[in-house]
Amino acid sequence: MITLYSYPELFGVADNNGYGLKVFAFLRLAGLPFTHEHIFDASAAPRGQLPYMVEDGETVGDSAAIIAHLTLKHALTLDAGLTPAQRDTALLVTRLLDDLYWVMSYSRWKDDAFWPAFSAALQREHPSLTDEGLQKARAFNFQRYHYQGIGRYDPEATYARGLADLRVLANLIPAEGYVFGPKPTSIDAAIYGFIANIYFFRIETPLRQFVMAHENLVRHCTAIHAAIGCGDGSIPPSRV
Repeated sequence: MITLYSYPELFGVADNNGYGLKVFAFLRLAGLPFTHEHIFDASAAPRGQLPYMVEDGETVGDSAAIIAHLTLKHALTLDAGLTPAQRDTALLVTRLLDDLYWVMSYSRWKDDAFWPAFSAALQREHPSLTDEGLQKARAFNFQRYHYQGIGRYDPEATYARGLADLRVLANLIPAEGYVFGPKPTSIDAAIYGFIANIYFFRIETPLRQFVMAHENLVRHCTAIHAAIGCGDGSIPPSRV
């Protein structure tokens, strides 16, 4: 049995991190049975990063490596029909999502305009989290942002970068179907992992405002959400 270890859910999304949700969606689309363990502590993970998976005593970290491993081991056909050009496009989009990740994370942990709402949501849905623990996590993320570079940007420049990423996705995703046709592939799972973590989060960042204004992004996100058995794509009401 496959066990996926990733961050906990938030706002009704199965993982509040784009990479873990990407793997979750891939597993559901591929029809592989698995158990999902939600954790905050990544110290036992390969390279200290979530998500990771364990199957038959073998541990694999990194979302792309997990998908490649499962595809080979289980002879999965989700991407079997892709052309070389489509595979190249999928890789380019994957790298773009890596860039979008930093802006999404910045909007939650660093931007003082949205940090109070994000931290309150975390504590509301996960009462074991303490103010002290969240402040330590925030300080750690500040260091990550500084060394990565995004932490040296002001908010306006940061969001300009993320909106440029989202604009590419809005231009790529069709009004009907999925990125490469009528059936979803792994790149649709990857895009969902990040867009769902913007769309379903009831925190009005510039990223969410952009997504809400583009019907094709919302349609794609809610279609994958329904396809993997997570609901009809409607946004649950706020809890106070």
